[in-house]
Amino acid sequence: MKKGYQAPIVKKAFRILKAVANNNQGMRISDISSQLDISKSTVHGITAALEEQGVLKRDSITKRYVIGLTLIELGKMANGRIDLIKAARPHMEELMEQCQETVFLGLRNGNKIVIVDSVESPKNFKITSPIGTSIPLLAGSAGKVFLSQMKPEEAKNFLFSNTLARFTSRTLTSPEAYFNQLEQIRKKGYATDEEEYISGVCAIAAPITGYVNYPAALWVVGFKDSLDRTKMENHSQRVKTAAKKISTNLETPV
Repeated sequence: MKKGYQAPIVKKAFRILKAVANNNQGMRISDISSQLDISKSTVHGITAALEEQGVLKRDSITKRYVIGLTLIELGKMANGRIDLIKAARPHMEELMEQCQETVFLGLRNGNKIVIVDSVESPKNFKITSPIGTSIPLLAGSAGKVFLSQMKPEEAKNFLFSNTLARFTSRTLTSPEAYFNQLEQIRKKGYATDEEEYISGVCAIAAPITGYVNYPAALWVVGFKDSLDRTKMENHSQRVKTAAKKISTNLETPV
């Protein structure tokens, strides 16, 4: 079978990173070139680009490259995400059993929400979404939760400086109305979405604290026929409780 383009320069960059990471003394360009059998000119170009991004750092005296702060920070972020999923998973599974609806775990990344884990409902007719899926920040209950965790002035500035897209006929497109909801969400500790993002779909979300890398949230999603207003009221405290348990796990690690 013919393979697609393998991006050889990327592979070489990762080989260089691994070599430098495994050498406690740091490595010169000549050392890297000799060990990996890559031309000095190629090593020079790659290391210069990696240094510019902070992934490698070059000592001005010894001329040796060591791992830079950017790579260290990325590693911490990756480990942190694993810790978040590990802390959340048992409570997500319990919440799914209680609600019989799909449960999502997500992080805010700029103006997007990224789904990092999910526990699907056992129902044949259910909401699903692949891990890594991004949705707009100003969409649904999770977005409301993230904005409610901002300082009021920051949230207000954000709402009034961004266009509130109309996803359905029930979407909040007024910055004033959206902002007014945030105070109630802060008091209640959770947010709801009644067909505001997707027609026929409802959701309940609650914030997760204790995760320092990105703002995090937990939410339950189901079709309106099964997650009606009465069930949303019944499940809201369950979602809030699960989010608090996850937050406690993150704040007091074993």
